[in-house]
Amino acid sequence: MQTVSIVVPVYNDLEGIQTTLESLLQHTPSETQIVVVDNDSSDDTPAIVAEYADDHERVTLVFERDVQSSYAARNTGIEHADEDVVCFLDADQRVTDGWLENALERVRETEAHYLAPDIELEAPDDPSPTARYNLVSGFPIAAFLEQHHYAPTSCLFVTHELLEDVGRFDDRLVSGGDLEFGNRVYEAGYDLAYAPEATVVHPTRTTFRSLYSRNVRIGRGHCQLQRHYPERYGRVGIPPRPSGIRREQYDATMNRLTYTAIAVAMTAARGVGYYRECLRVARDQLGKTVNGLAERAPGF
Repeated sequence: MQTVSIVVPVYNDLEGIQTTLESLLQHTPSETQIVVVDNDSSDDTPAIVAEYADDHERVTLVFERDVQSSYAARNTGIEHADEDVVCFLDADQRVTDGWLENALERVRETEAHYLAPDIELEAPDDPSPTARYNLVSGFPIAAFLEQHHYAPTSCLFVTHELLEDVGRFDDRLVSGGDLEFGNRVYEAGYDLAYAPEATVVHPTRTTFRSLYSRNVRIGRGHCQLQRHYPERYGRVGIPPRPSGIRREQYDATMNRLTYTAIAVAMTAARGVGYYRECLRVARDQLGKTVNGLAERAPGF
């Protein structure tokens, strides 16, 4: 029987990591290894996790301080994950009863090396327009797997065998590392499996600012993907667009003008992040070129 290590990267998220750890302790077998990787938090997050580690032998706290990146934190977690299968789970998520057993059963049935559970978005009572937009445009996992050949690392199962074959996450990326990793797995010939019966719960983003910041980060990541993998993602050109809300997703409580405005703003956010990152890269390259010329010029 395959065993699992659960790797949870976290950065400055006191409430989120407590929610996730309480959920994991309640809904996973007592022998399940839980590795929390603190990505150099500046608040009391490490102290809170350390208390859990003191109280529960299966909880381990490790640190990734060298690189500020959730992908670097996940790579550090892999180094401390001792079991056959590694599950990546984001802080602030809740797992449901039977989620782990269902996921591992699907891994065994399909002999999968890469498997994505279902991610259910949860909005607060009386949600804001931003939360409603996020709720209906959220995580279409099956479509991600079929059309884009990846699944979000907010919850993802992989085997150590696969990691040894295709490598780890690219920690140079601020976003899009899950896409790049999934594409690499797909191109290596692995099947990308889906376990809709295994469900984790992800809170919606409730403020415009948080959703806007997320889309800026996605735009930055897309530019980085093109910079590092032009053969796969193309050269610098047009930034990615949010998928938006399809007509059939609207309901009577939703004002279409409001959500169209949000969609336009998120498209703009990705453009801002994309071109900001591209300009930063161009500026760095220009600086290196100027310095190189100066070093070779007479009289310097």
